[in-house]
Amino acid sequence: MNAPGLLNTEAFTAFGQDVIWSDLIGNVIGLAALALGWRRSVLTWPVQVLAGLVLVCAYYSAQLAGGVGKQLLVIVVALWGWWQWRRGNRTAEDGAITVRFARPRERVVLLAGTVAGTLAVGSLFTLVPELSWNPWPDAYIFVGTLAAMTAQARGLVEFWFAWLLVDIVGVPLAFSSGLPFSGLVYVLYLGLVLWGLRSWWLRTRISTPVASATRESAVEGARP
Repeated sequence: MNAPGLLNTEAFTAFGQDVIWSDLIGNVIGLAALALGWRRSVLTWPVQVLAGLVLVCAYYSAQLAGGVGKQLLVIVVALWGWWQWRRGNRTAEDGAITVRFARPRERVVLLAGTVAGTLAVGSLFTLVPELSWNPWPDAYIFVGTLAAMTAQARGLVEFWFAWLLVDIVGVPLAFSSGLPFSGLVYVLYLGLVLWGLRSWWLRTRISTPVASATRESAVEGARP
């Protein structure tokens, strides 16, 4: 049996739900990617790409073209985020990516883009039912995920708030839809999100003075 075929075999049954290897492995890798994001490690992005590739196999096996398309878009955004962090600001004290809160204009753009994107994607899912079994919540979670990844690529603490808002809908939706395993994964995501939010929030209190000191040193060095 080839690798894709093996990935799409049943791993176990939980809560009356058959869980295939690609779904299990993809979600576990996704948790690892989020943990690396908490650590502000650039490795979070290639790991997210790997998670997306494995989940493409899961959706393809289930013949969910919409799910495949969504994961491919997530992979594209992850590649962009990887490029952003590779060229980004690493003036943090520990050499990792510097994080900060979004400026007011950035927050407005992020919020407006999320609302507009949800309306557009929700309308598309409604017009083409094959793309989603629950159009509006699915659109909210999908666009919210992209918004979170965009904020993460910019090193914004709001990244965690976006994930939190996604989980608030994702957890009850999964359980009410008869997908308890997916609901359990969202609960684990929620724990990591709260942990990561606290870590990045505290990090802004460290990164800001270090960045300011770096700028002041540069100015002093430039003076005759």
